[in-house]
Amino acid sequence: MKNNNILTTQIIAGKYKGKKIELPSLDVTRSSKARLKESFFNVLQFDIIDKIFIEAFAGSGSIGLEAISRDAKRAYFVEKDKNSYSTLVRNCNLIEASKCQTMHADTFIQLPSILNSLKNSSDELIVYIDPPFDFRDGMDDIYENSFEIVRNIKNENIYMITFEHVTSLEMPEELGLFKLKKKKIW
Repeated sequence: MKNNNILTTQIIAGKYKGKKIELPSLDVTRSSKARLKESFFNVLQFDIIDKIFIEAFAGSGSIGLEAISRDAKRAYFVEKDKNSYSTLVRNCNLIEASKCQTMHADTFIQLPSILNSLKNSSDELIVYIDPPFDFRDGMDDIYENSFEIVRNIKNENIYMITFEHVTSLEMPEELGLFKLKKKKIW
């Protein structure tokens, strides 16, 4: 018998506080913990305003939609899984579709393309990279491939790059133009 219960989470703060958004199947994604989301945005609360937020491996889009709720200027979302992408689009339509640019694509191809298209923009960018924690077929090098994207970024308008990752991963101190500033375990 199929379970038709839809899993949801909600926007924690901002103009869409309390608004429920749908989560994709936990078979293919892992939703960011509410505590992590709340702590992350409490640190960034005023820094997010009028920035462009880019969520790689977006899943439901809960991080980028939280950024929209807290007055990010715009959010880009990249999600490869078809069902997760459908959920992402529904969530963007529930929150503020006009500020959301969704892409059904491979992050390793699409994220560099997005960054390149925004290279000459006067807007500052926040990039949130949240690769799948469980290593599925074909994803053995997911973190190394994610690090390689960052190593190759030439944008001078990056405000911050954040990685959400398994606690056992040792983050490099430097990736291309970027240096590790802070680590937090939630």
